[in-house]
Amino acid sequence: MSLTAESHRVPLSDGNSIPLLGLGTYADPQKPGEAIYPRDENGKIIYHETNLCATWEAMEACKDAGLAKSIGVSNFNRRQLEMILNKPGLKHKPVSNQVECHPYFTQPKLLEFCRQHDIVIVGYSPLGTSRDETWVNVSSPPLLEDPVLNAIGKKYNKTAAQVALRFSIQRGVVVIPKSFNPQRIRENFQIFDFSLTEKEMKEIEALNKNVRYVELLMWRDHPEYPFNDEY
Repeated sequence: MSLTAESHRVPLSDGNSIPLLGLGTYADPQKPGEAIYPRDENGKIIYHETNLCATWEAMEACKDAGLAKSIGVSNFNRRQLEMILNKPGLKHKPVSNQVECHPYFTQPKLLEFCRQHDIVIVGYSPLGTSRDETWVNVSSPPLLEDPVLNAIGKKYNKTAAQVALRFSIQRGVVVIPKSFNPQRIRENFQIFDFSLTEKEMKEIEALNKNVRYVELLMWRDHPEYPFNDEY
């Protein structure tokens, strides 16, 4: 796969393709209604009863109706992916799985499983996250302060963020970095004019701490909370 500025798209199993760099959207798994976070009399979040296979069938119908070119999932673990892949009457399998993925949380087992099933990993928080303790696990240090990333960046005259993004795309992971800074947004796209060596890739892989920044603990009591499984 070529990773030049002229060729930076990843093919999907349904014949479409997506850019290696993009933006994502997000929605909370609450019950539909006026309240953003509806709660019962005990203060517990009220969840919408969810059947993942039935939900997937509705997404398949959207694709068949021409309302979506490609359909995928987010934060699915292996068990949940297998539930969809092994569903009787499956018409379209997920083309992507959007999950947290970066040098401190490389997701090697999930990445390999998805590769085996032609599912593209879309990595959110590819540069780490904010340090907001209300929703971020701050047990891991800030990714962009890592000495290995900064040392490699100095060699190529790149930032630690650019090195982290390049690492992901060389693994075949689509990245969706978030920034409100115009200069940093431009820098995020300037990762196609250098390549990391095999030795550098291994050095960055060794940074894996197998710790999530985004644990979504506020929803850990949800029946389909995905992070209790190994991957």
